[in-house]
Amino acid sequence: MIQAQEPLTLEDVAVDFTWEEWQLLDPDQKDLYRDVMLENYSNLVSVGYQVSKPDALSRLEKGEPWAVENEVHSRICPGK
Repeated sequence: MIQAQEPLTLEDVAVDFTWEEWQLLDPDQKDLYRDVMLENYSNLVSVGYQVSKPDALSRLEKGEPWAVENEVHSRICPGK
């Protein structure tokens, strides 16, 4: 029997790094991360995922860091 599944979200396929982990990646690894995340987003949009592009992906498209340090800290330690 096939059971209904909840819709897939970008968060389901995203890989998050802490600020410290991000700093340890070399430029090729950061480029690969950017390419994979943008492809994941594109694939989700192609199957009907309808939401605005997260700021982090917009920054990645421009070659900027995926997040700034205080954003990462607030995601890891909410309310601080």
